Amino acid sequence: MKTRLFISLLVLVLLAFYCRFSLPDHLTPVHARFTKMLNTGEVISSWQGPWACVVDSSLNVLWEVKKDNESIHDGYWTYSWFDETHGKENFGDCYFEAKRCDTNDLIRHTNTQGLCNQHNWRLPTPSELQSLIQKPQRPGQARINNDYFPFIHKGDYWTSANQQQLPQHFTQFNHGALAVNFLAGQQVTLPYRNAAFVILVSSLTEANTTSQLSSRVINENTPQKEARK
Repeated sequence: MKTRLFISLLVLVLLAFYCRFSLPDHLTPVHARFTKMLNTGEVISSWQGPWACVVDSSLNVLWEVKKDNESIHDGYWTYSWFDETHGKENFGDCYFEAKRCDTNDLIRHTNTQGLCNQHNWRLPTPSELQSLIQKPQRPGQARINNDYFPFIHKGDYWTSANQQQLPQHFTQFNHGALAVNFLAGQQVTLPYRNAAFVILVSSLTEANTTSQLSSRVINENTPQKEARK
């Protein structure tokens, strides 16, 4: 009896392993909007990882993917809003800058690095960032697709919109920038000096690798192996 039970369990395990790793690439689920991308610029299936960027076919942009590894892309770092003309310099918290952090620091480092072969990383517009808002996939999670955007927190994320009139309780700071809150799913206006999170975006239409990236994005109805030929 024990032997028969062991054999049955072994068969189930082998069957699960075969289904997980032997199915053709075109049978793996493909998101209608998002595709995972390696730092080299190569797209991978929705089951694979780790990945460095997400291709957003709806907006024709790349999104930075946050990590939990104390790199410049760590999702726990916070930044004050600063663009070398407006804002407050070095009022966030991170490990990769000696004088604390601002949004310009992250943009500069990411463009120097050439994340996913792109060198035009920037803050998203309010509408771009707001488009990522969705109903939480699980209770207690941020309002975003966590399968593609891990380490996004239930807090404020800066947008590019600045020189905004602040609410009355912030009037001593004059102006600030717009942020999107991934807990409430709404836009808020914050003083530049506030330490908020950041997820960067890169416009594919402005990048030198546009044609290369376009040819690598896997069509929903195209097998992955054929797309890489």
